[in-house]
Amino acid sequence: MVPNNILKYKDFISSVSYSSDDDVFYGKLEGLTDLVTFEGNSASALKNAFHEAVEDYLQICNDAGC
Repeated sequence: MVPNNILKYKDFISSVSYSSDDDVFYGKLEGLTDLVTFEGNSASALKNAFHEAVEDYLQICNDAGC
């Protein structure tokens, strides 16, 4: 079972948190030496931003020959 504060997409996982001061959900990709973050103002927006962050990271890695 996946904890409530974790998202999974492809082979990536992320932590997820909520800021009541900013009224926004935010997260970061875990297990990377690079810092990759994302945010959204709803659960669906957060999930979309997470997927986009993963795809962007994969493209950057591909372009850099990682």
